[in-house]
Amino acid sequence: MSQDRTFFGQPRPLANLFGVELWERFSFYGMQGILLIYLYYAAADGGLGIDQDTATSIVGAYGGAVYLSTILGAWLADRLLGAERVLFLSAVLVMAGHIALAVLPGLAGVGVGLVLVAIGSGGVKANATSLVGNLYDERDERRDAGFSLFYLGINLGALAGPLLTGLLQDRAGFHYGFGLAAVGMAIGLTQYALGRKNLPASGREVPNPLPARGRPIAAAVFAAGVVVVAVAALTGLLAADRLSTIVVVLSVVAAVAYFAVILTSPRVDGVERRRVFAFIPMFLASAAFWSLYQQQFTVVTIYSDERLDRGLGGWEMPVSWVQSINPVFIILLSGVFAALWTRLGDRQPSSPLKFAAGTIIMGLAFLLFLPLAGGGPNSTPLLALAGILLVFTVAELLLSPVGLSLSTKLAPRAFHTQMVALFYLSVALGTALSGTLARFYSADTESAYFGILGAVAIVLGLVLAAGARPISRLMGGVR
Repeated sequence: MSQDRTFFGQPRPLANLFGVELWERFSFYGMQGILLIYLYYAAADGGLGIDQDTATSIVGAYGGAVYLSTILGAWLADRLLGAERVLFLSAVLVMAGHIALAVLPGLAGVGVGLVLVAIGSGGVKANATSLVGNLYDERDERRDAGFSLFYLGINLGALAGPLLTGLLQDRAGFHYGFGLAAVGMAIGLTQYALGRKNLPASGREVPNPLPARGRPIAAAVFAAGVVVVAVAALTGLLAADRLSTIVVVLSVVAAVAYFAVILTSPRVDGVERRRVFAFIPMFLASAAFWSLYQQQFTVVTIYSDERLDRGLGGWEMPVSWVQSINPVFIILLSGVFAALWTRLGDRQPSSPLKFAAGTIIMGLAFLLFLPLAGGGPNSTPLLALAGILLVFTVAELLLSPVGLSLSTKLAPRAFHTQMVALFYLSVALGTALSGTLARFYSADTESAYFGILGAVAIVLGLVLAAGARPISRLMGGVR
């Protein structure tokens, strides 16, 4: 493991992982920035004319499926191929998905493209995070700062993606915007391929190899899963308006099963098992947080389209540009948080307290919508929404990079990448919930919608804060 301070005080290989994640996020958020409006805009405006409830369900299900597919990417890494190989192959799938969205018309492009991007992005996310974790030992105080810098790369891509794809969509059409996302992923894939040899050898190791006799069973399970999905689609069970709810159920089942497998594994010792138990309340808080935060791509997108004054000197900015506000704040503040955690060292708040604070602040952000409730078109000033998204950002920086870091610190050795996938399962659950919850939003229910969800998040955060000490004891010295 290299300890050279060559990338802002972090190990040198962080630079390559920073770069591939930047471009993958450029393509991901660039596409997602225009996806919802592509689904519900009328055909005359270049869209598919799907009703809003169904469109938000599709977006929520897609977003949840991205994080749900981290299970597959993590399993392939831990049992068959190693994290580094899976990361490379997943990036290829992402690029293919964006190409499909760009060149295939109508629902065919949406179906093929979103499936490929979801599977590929899940593999990229779990394994890039795992590879970053491999750069540090579990007591290296630079770890949270390193993950904050990695998070900066994510958000540089998240900033540029919606700006450029949104502008191209506005000027030339949706498919040109999707095409630009494909170009971005191609750049990231090329950059990563050139630097693969410099990554730690541990990334190419298979921590828990699948015995040869188990491979036919795994192949049969995978094939059966494909058949079940195909049958469900053909018989109408996978109706678009309830896709997000289906992903919620799948995420819950997968999380329960994953916790059970890890906790009962003979390859997990007593200390590791207690650490996994400690992760359960953080998993629940994370799911609650993401169910609110990911509404940037459902409710907040509709709100920006219908309620926000987007006029800038006589020009109306694209709806997707609103999704670049949060990354601007993250870019400005991630370095501040990284420096803060580095300066505090072992005096910084424990991970459970950081999670609790992030959940509470996310609830407060939803309450900030209440004074704006009940207005008409163009009634919300851009500055007001930007202020709310600033609060979103503070909450995110307290929970998301810390959650990524914590999942690698608490991971049993035999389930290193799969523990990262467990964290992403909480994001899958929350993201899918953001699509399901969005159907209860309307101009008439704004006060109740934002008020109830905000209050629930605050209560959950306070409960987690009250249990921070016993949770920390279960973590066995990991902060």
